[in-house]
Amino acid sequence: MTSPFDPIAGASTLAELQDAETTEGWRATATAAAPGLDDWIAGAVFGGTYQRPALTIRDRQLLNLAAIAALGGADPQLVGHIRTCKRIGMTSEEISEAVVHLIPYIGLPRAMAALRMVNTAASDGSSER
Repeated sequence: MTSPFDPIAGASTLAELQDAETTEGWRATATAAAPGLDDWIAGAVFGGTYQRPALTIRDRQLLNLAAIAALGGADPQLVGHIRTCKRIGMTSEEISEAVVHLIPYIGLPRAMAALRMVNTAASDGSSER
């Protein structure tokens, strides 16, 4: 990683990870609330944090799933990350099992809510790998 803010690397990582619908969705939300925030997210998160070498993309996505599931109340973001998990090659079974693993840590209600989002992502046409 040469810079903690790299918009070119961010755009490349976004294209690898997210479908256009997911990217357009969060960009529109961010821009409507705070113009320019979408560019900062792309450059700093996807062009900075995601470029650090110690974790794989799969590792990062599992961490994202766990954190968002634990937070609760972020269903659109969770569905987006579930879609991303599928884009990078994870199956619905692996994603569901990751959520089941979280039950003792985040509680059954949050895990059940996350599993509903796994089912939502599966039924909305997200491709299975």
